[in-house]
Amino acid sequence: MPFPDSFLQELKLRSDITEIASSYVNLKRHGRNMVGLCPFHGEKTPSFNIYTENGSFYCFGCGAGGDVITFIMKIENLDYVEAVKFLAQRAGMEMPENTYDDSLSKLRMRIYEANREAARFFHATLLSQRGQSGLNYLRGRALSDRTIRHFGLGFADDDWNSLCNHLKNKGFSEYEIYSANLAFKRKNGNGIYDRFVNRVMFPIIDLRGNVIAFGGRIMTDEKPKYLNTSDTPVFKKSENLFSLNNAKSSGTRTLILCEGYMDVIALNQAGFTNAVATLGTALTNEQAVLMKRYADEVIICYDADGAGQKATARAIDILRNAGLPIKILTVPSGKDPDEFIRSKGENGPAAFKLLIEKCGNDIEYRLMKLKENYNLNTTDGKVAFLNEAVKIVATIESPIERDVFASKLCAELEIDKNAFLEQISKVKRRDRRENIKKETRQIQAELNGQSDKINREHYKKPRSSSAEEALLVYLINNPDYANSISERVTPDKFSNSLIKRYYEYVLSKIKSGYEPLTSVSSDFNSDEVSYLYKLISTTIPAASTREAVEEYINVINEESNKLTSDKLADMSADDINDYIMKMKQNKK
Repeated sequence: MPFPDSFLQELKLRSDITEIASSYVNLKRHGRNMVGLCPFHGEKTPSFNIYTENGSFYCFGCGAGGDVITFIMKIENLDYVEAVKFLAQRAGMEMPENTYDDSLSKLRMRIYEANREAARFFHATLLSQRGQSGLNYLRGRALSDRTIRHFGLGFADDDWNSLCNHLKNKGFSEYEIYSANLAFKRKNGNGIYDRFVNRVMFPIIDLRGNVIAFGGRIMTDEKPKYLNTSDTPVFKKSENLFSLNNAKSSGTRTLILCEGYMDVIALNQAGFTNAVATLGTALTNEQAVLMKRYADEVIICYDADGAGQKATARAIDILRNAGLPIKILTVPSGKDPDEFIRSKGENGPAAFKLLIEKCGNDIEYRLMKLKENYNLNTTDGKVAFLNEAVKIVATIESPIERDVFASKLCAELEIDKNAFLEQISKVKRRDRRENIKKETRQIQAELNGQSDKINREHYKKPRSSSAEEALLVYLINNPDYANSISERVTPDKFSNSLIKRYYEYVLSKIKSGYEPLTSVSSDFNSDEVSYLYKLISTTIPAASTREAVEEYINVINEESNKLTSDKLADMSADDINDYIMKMKQNKK
């Protein structure tokens, strides 16, 4: 059975959304509300709003919205039950007994348990005779036993059934093992077999200490070299980072972004516990937003080869869009961090620290790479370079830093600084106009797109749908009028099925003596919750007067009485005549 409304109402009263969101987002007061940069997508202009009066949030940039439970679900990647437990523990409330038999929540819990047991099994295998080749590999990479234990490294042997058999013996079903992506289904449909075979195993641990996935490195020349867990109910590779759980506790607000697991582990062993890596994919916007929660600066430390440099350029754009300052660390001689530290022996940590201290920011890096494309000894080459360089320097927010780079470039190329600064001003004005247009288009597209995706019926009957939406918002904000409104407008008069569901839900909560949106996060899916809070957030005060409400009621009743072609086909001639007479009476 679901959580009692009385429990949820008390939980939300004890869970101040402004206080909770402030631990993830830097919020500033804007009138009666709080605003900040959205934690769910990268942006430079704040479009994330906290509405303190009704305990809700809405982002006009990406369309995410909801109550405090929805916020925790999104920010902590939890399902509904887990988010309620999270908030209850924070508020010092005991969970109600025998409530919410949620199959997805139970499956997620079993996946966590299966992953934890798999990690133990892989680690035990690594330390056994069967894992000798894996242990030799890790020790050959100069990893200490302490580091191996700290990261819970393991080994999947060459038996295609060992993990599956072990987990079955521990009480896990084939469905649970397969759902955790620890196994493949056999082609004949008869049973499952291990996903990871003959690989060194790297557990991926979330910020709450749960093993959510694995990465595995093959011990032979077979492909793929690295095999990672695919997305599961507890894991999305595009939204997680390897070793962020360690970096979060490193005591610094700087993250070192590496390409692979071994780089991160080697840096941790050398004392750089703030290193993280993506999970077998290129850096994503979601990962950049995640990093911004725990870092004020990111040092990109990718390989110096062509692929690494291409990945660096892409990462710069993504991190800048997320509003993160960036530095670029280039390891000498084309080595990766792991190789560099090992090559320096006992001096490895000190040598790497020196590289960090000397690394330049992304502007220096981009200008350096840009110079490689032009012959600066010719006039044409110099002009072409400067036309591109001015675009890079114009992206610098700090006037002082911008002036430093302008002075350096102009002195180096022997050009007039004032002319260069004037060109920068032109580019900045143009970019500012373009950014405003772009963000406006994004917000408008999100608002329109959400309507298209969630509420397609709105465009079929715009007049009645608009009135129904406005009446719904009025009811949510003015629950004392529920009886008088419901007597005049029954749910069956609504033409829009989604708004009708909202209306029925809100009426039932109010008439039961609870807040209108008490359990909204459990009774509607994520998109429907966001759309509902979009309606609440975008309704202007003038649309909520008593006069306006009278108009909404009249429109809804009037539109409800109109004949549709489907209704007409089902009516007899006498019914049609009665309808015509009724409409004539209404017009008098």
